[in-house]
Amino acid sequence: MKKQRPLFAGLEGGGTKFVCAVAAGPEDIRAQESFPTTMPEETIGKALSFFEGHEPFAALGIATFGPCDLDPRSPTYGQITSTPKAGWKNVNLLGLFRRGFAVPIGFDTDVNVAALGEWKWGAGKGLESVVYMTVGTGIGGGGVINGRMMHGLIHPEMGHIRVPRVSGDFFPGNCPYHGDCLQGLAAGPAIEARWGKRAEEMPPDHPAWDLEASYLALAINDLICVLSPQRIILGGGVMHQRHLFPLIRQKAKKLLNGYIQSPLILERIEEFIVPPGLGDRSGVLGAIALAEQIREYTRGDLFPCPG
Repeated sequence: MKKQRPLFAGLEGGGTKFVCAVAAGPEDIRAQESFPTTMPEETIGKALSFFEGHEPFAALGIATFGPCDLDPRSPTYGQITSTPKAGWKNVNLLGLFRRGFAVPIGFDTDVNVAALGEWKWGAGKGLESVVYMTVGTGIGGGGVINGRMMHGLIHPEMGHIRVPRVSGDFFPGNCPYHGDCLQGLAAGPAIEARWGKRAEEMPPDHPAWDLEASYLALAINDLICVLSPQRIILGGGVMHQRHLFPLIRQKAKKLLNGYIQSPLILERIEEFIVPPGLGDRSGVLGAIALAEQIREYTRGDLFPCPG
């Protein structure tokens, strides 16, 4: 008799919407639901109700927008911390789910978890190191090295790195913390504030895209030099504009100016800077992968994993 695969629960808690799923893997999703991210009580209540209606599952993975506290030794572990999203500061997201479900629960950032999903099942499969960056309502980035998500002082905040101003660009930026950081210059709301139109409303030949590609290429240049990943995956709503990819690749290669002597940069950059292999499911499937990982850790089969 064929052994039945265990079911895992995954939550992608984004600033725009929450996505909940119960699955045995990417090709075996048993239930899925999404709803807008409103205030914490309503949004988390819907997520709890979804999972209560689809028990039992072996473990739960939570991917959340941040910043958040990933240090298990911290008194605020599992909380969303200094987010600019109204009403969500200091919400104890992990604690609410721990009270609701007696299963192992993994907890990490939405972008780290999306990177995990892509590493396990998507565009990063078979590689040792990948970086995932989302460009949408905000800009965030995470990564996986040898199966482990990037952590340190807190977690990566790639959307808030500072990039040089493109000549002639006088837009002040709209990040509430830093003004003209990468997110303040190149996230979806910055595009709309700068041009008076949403990204999806502008044609491919609009001058917005050359500027957008310039800022993203500057950020990618920094990530390549600092982290040296084997692949950079660009997701999020803005990157649905597929005509951005050739522009970004061209500009990133020009910025590196032959310094990084890798054939992936010099000859096959279209294989290095890529869209997500899992499409818009990177986050929620990454949460399923995180649930698998935390279950294996609690059984003693894997290296330590937050949660």
